[in-house]
Order: sequence, then structure tokens, then C-alpha cells
Amino acid sequence: MTTESQHTPTPEVADDEIDLIQLAKTFWEGRKTIIKTVAVFAVLGLLVALFSAKQYTATTTMVPQGTDAQSKLGGLSGLAAMAGFNLNIGGASDITPAVYPQIISSVPFQLGLMNTKLTFKGIDHPVSLFDYYTEYDKPNPLIKYTIGLPGVILKAIKGKPEEGISANNNGPIRLTDDQRKVQKRLADLVSIDYNDKDGYVTLTCNMPEALPAAQLAQHTQKMLQQYITDFKVKKAKANLEFVQQRYDETKKQFEKAQDGLARFRDRNKNVATAMAQTELERLNSNYNLLSSVYTELAKQLEQAKIQVKEDTPVFTIIEPVSVPLEKSKPKRAMILIIWIFLGGIIGTGMVFGREYLQQFKERWNTIDESDS
Repeated sequence: MTTESQHTPTPEVADDEIDLIQLAKTFWEGRKTIIKTVAVFAVLGLLVALFSAKQYTATTTMVPQGTDAQSKLGGLSGLAAMAGFNLNIGGASDITPAVYPQIISSVPFQLGLMNTKLTFKGIDHPVSLFDYYTEYDKPNPLIKYTIGLPGVILKAIKGKPEEGISANNNGPIRLTDDQRKVQKRLADLVSIDYNDKDGYVTLTCNMPEALPAAQLAQHTQKMLQQYITDFKVKKAKANLEFVQQRYDETKKQFEKAQDGLARFRDRNKNVATAMAQTELERLNSNYNLLSSVYTELAKQLEQAKIQVKEDTPVFTIIEPVSVPLEKSKPKRAMILIIWIFLGGIIGTGMVFGREYLQQFKERWNTIDESDS
């Protein structure tokens, strides 16, 4: 009887299947490359985390109060907005909170923000936001000549741009190069978010130091409130000024007629001529007319004052501005983790990419040998 050796056949891995053992082997053989790559990226991440500029965030939350009609329909408007409808309950002259982001990003508003006086450490006097970012704030050399190197090269190629001029009140706005640079900074420094469901507005300001962040947030809040107030009461104030002018003019005329009537009566106490009687009636008629106009304008003046107060929006401050105690950026631990993770991905990609290229070359050479 012949004993035949029985061998268990080793299953071959198909071309479209993944050989986990081979992957593990490739990973293990390339572990030094992965470790070196992770170490390099860890050092880079540590440098970025250490030299990244600090950032402090100051916030304030407020609720803009609308008119009575808006207050009554506010809940219904919120439900309609969730369903995709806009009831448009505000008047044509109203500024809704949804427009606030466009207001703070407008050029006139940002030019006003550039003049905000802030207090920085190491500077013995308050400086404007514009002066700080054009004269005092200098980029870190490490960041400038590593991450920011492409921008430095591009700026050198373009050369110095043509300087613009600030616009006057009658012409279009034309920003200088420095103003445009600070304007781009403001997009990252100041932001506003409107919660249309709950109806509150959150204003956020970021600065390299805690106190300037709070000062900028407070000034931006006041500017925004003043801008909206001026817009909403513009028509009512114009009417108030007109009525006030007419009231002052009529008051002078009324007092003059009153004095004239009194003087005439004093001079003609015992005179009973027809001419004197006619003049007295004329003075009385003029006095009564001016008295009626004066009384009516006084009523209109009070109504105009009330209208200005009614149109003046009220902002309820839920969370006032406070000086932040801790920095919001950089999150150094998170930065380091991200860079290490990125280094691991790139190192692994290098190992498997090198293996793939080697296999590709072997197959290519095999095809050439078979053809020959």
C-alpha cells in the first residue's frame, strides 16, 4: 500500500482581493518611514502650535425689539420661516436682524470700526484698529516665511499697488491699499449671527488680546444699535424737525401779535372811534388765527416726539460684553494631534505608494520579458 503525502493547498489570493497579511507586512517593513514622517510632522505641528498668534473672543447677545405688530406676529413668522414661507410682517422701512451681517460688512460701517480706539499691552496710549494693524501688528517671521511664503513671493512679483484715496461725501468710496488690508482682517475679527428661531443676535469679536476684544465688541454693538436707530427714526426725525421749525416760527408770530394787541388796547382805552374798533377787530382776528395755529402745531409737535420714541428700536441685552479670561485660539493640543495624524497618513501613503510602484515596475518588466 502506497502512502501518499496529502498537502493542504494554500489558497491563492485573487487580484481583486485584499491580502491583509501582505498589508500588515508592508506596514511593518515601512514602520521606520512612518515613524520618521510622524516625528517630522509632530515637530512642525509643535512649532505651529507654539508660534500661532493668540486669539481672545468677546461676545454679546441681544434681542432687538420690534413694533407691536411684529411682536404679536413674531411667533407666527418663526413657524412660517420653518415651513419655508416669509410673511414679511415688517414695514418697508424696517431693518430685520437678518440684515445685520450685511450692515457690519458694509464699507462705511467697517471704516467706522477702523477708527475704534483700543488699548493694547506695550502701547502707552490707545490706538485705532487701523493704526494697530498697519503700524504695530507684525507677522511672526516663522509663519511669514513658511506658511506665508507664497504670499510674500506673490506680493514681490506684483509690486506695490496703486494707492487709492478715501471718498468724500459726494463721490464713490475708494479704499487705500492699507484700508483694504484691514477690511479683510475685519472679516475674521467681527461676525454676527442671527437665530431666527429664538429671535436673538450674537455678536462676536476676536482680537490678539482680551481687553481689545471686549472694547471692539462693545464699540461694534453701539455702532450697530446707532445705525439701526438712525435708519428707523430717520423719517420721524425729519417730520419732527419740520414741525419744530414751524412751531418756533408760529410761536414768535403769536407772541408778536399778542404783544401788539395788548399795546393797542393800552393806547386806546377811552377811544371809541370806528377806526379804532376796526383795528381792534383786525388784531383780534389775527391773534385768534395765530393762537389756533400755534395750539395745533403744539399738538403736532408732541405727536412727532412720541412718534420718534415709538420708532426708536429697543435692544434688550441678554449677555453683555465681558473681558474674556481665557484665549479661544490656538488650541495647541488639537493642532499637535492633527499634525501627528496628518503625518501618519502621509507616512503610510508613502510606504504603500512605494510598494505599489515596486509591484508596478515588476509587472512592467514581466510584460516586456514576455513580449521579447
